[in-house]
Amino acid sequence: MAPGDTHPTTTAPRWLDPDEQRTWRGFLAAVQLLMDRVDRQLQHDSGVVHTYYEMLVRLSEAPGRSLRMSELADSSLSSRSRVSHAVARMEERGWIRREACATDGRGFNAVLTEQGLQALEAAAPGHVETVREVLFDQLDAEQQLQLRRISETLLQHLTATGSVSPVPLVAPLGD
Repeated sequence: MAPGDTHPTTTAPRWLDPDEQRTWRGFLAAVQLLMDRVDRQLQHDSGVVHTYYEMLVRLSEAPGRSLRMSELADSSLSSRSRVSHAVARMEERGWIRREACATDGRGFNAVLTEQGLQALEAAAPGHVETVREVLFDQLDAEQQLQLRRISETLLQHLTATGSVSPVPLVAPLGD
């Protein structure tokens, strides 16, 4: 506001043009339908919701199959309270156990159990086949590269502010 102004200056919204609106709606619908299909397959075939599956994957890839609860929340793009609830549910199934953090008496680690690893290994084949069917089989090699580049650009932008932790990729990918 300039001195003497009583109202903040507002700018007109930058409305989406018809092509942008079509792109946005198509993107949104595709992501929602893709995630719904993946989640339904996991639940139907192995009784695992996608959120839990992703947490099991993150733990299976971590050294000692263990992550601090806060790291698990960051890497799975979930709130700490949501991860705490999910871990409690997976503890009931015997898939994860909590251990006090050796370096910080206040923190806890989530540790993937043998039973959790077996559940993940049982769920993985159907999951990867569904991902192939609904995503990769629909795109040629150039479209896959474009999708990866677009996704990495969006991730970089969305995590650049520091308000969201960077999403760890499995491995750095070359072009």
